[in-house]
Amino acid sequence: MRLLTHNMLSSNIKGVVNGFPLRIEVEKVVEKQVDFNPDFLKNMFSKIEWKPLVDASRTMGYAELPEEAESSKLDSHDFLQRFHHALLELHLEEGALICPETGRRFPVNKGIPNLLLHEDEV
Repeated sequence: MRLLTHNMLSSNIKGVVNGFPLRIEVEKVVEKQVDFNPDFLKNMFSKIEWKPLVDASRTMGYAELPEEAESSKLDSHDFLQRFHHALLELHLEEGALICPETGRRFPVNKGIPNLLLHEDEV
């Protein structure tokens, strides 16, 4: 699971008010090379919640993103490379996503998060 995906997921358990961002529990991280596309990154920047991306990338062992970022940084090739790596090339292969409100664990196996709910959670 890429951090791009993680940045758009939230817990949808019945009664949960604050289900974003899901915490990451890492068992295995892999890096997969993806073609660099600065136009894609520039378009995605405004859709990304920055602090959760930074926190998730650090949890996965990548600490190269700045704490805060403004759109003016999009002119920097170095910034775009770091953003690209964190957003698209880091993959949570094995682990879990954890609801920040309930602590419910959603397993991630072979890079696929299982967000299916139990009957009493719907």
